[in-house]
Amino acid sequence: QVQLVESGGGLVQPGGSLRLSCAASGYIFSINTMGWYRQAPGKERELVADIISSGTANYADSVKGRFTISRDNAKNTVYLQMNSLKPEDTSVYYCNANLRRWRGSPARDYWGQGTPVTVSS
Repeated sequence: QVQLVESGGGLVQPGGSLRLSCAASGYIFSINTMGWYRQAPGKERELVADIISSGTANYADSVKGRFTISRDNAKNTVYLQMNSLKPEDTSVYYCNANLRRWRGSPARDYWGQGTPVTVSS
């Protein structure tokens, strides 16, 4: 079994910061892409940011310049530093990893349980 466990969500005031962490555990051969998605009530799930193993990252236009994604390959962990938070960032944030569990097997997507982030005064 593979588990993605998120931490760091919570309540923060507009303009504040949070740092999300997601650690993948279980037997894992290799991880291709790790990323963060979010889904607010009544909206579709959307990509916030993702990052490949070499460190190249992509960001949604709405978070560029405010959020930074990073990963520690040795720890199978991805982080999302969120600065200058806005009320519209309020959502449940989900960690994603595209990984192979065994050598030669196809890569699959795995998801965390989600961690809520609320930006409100």
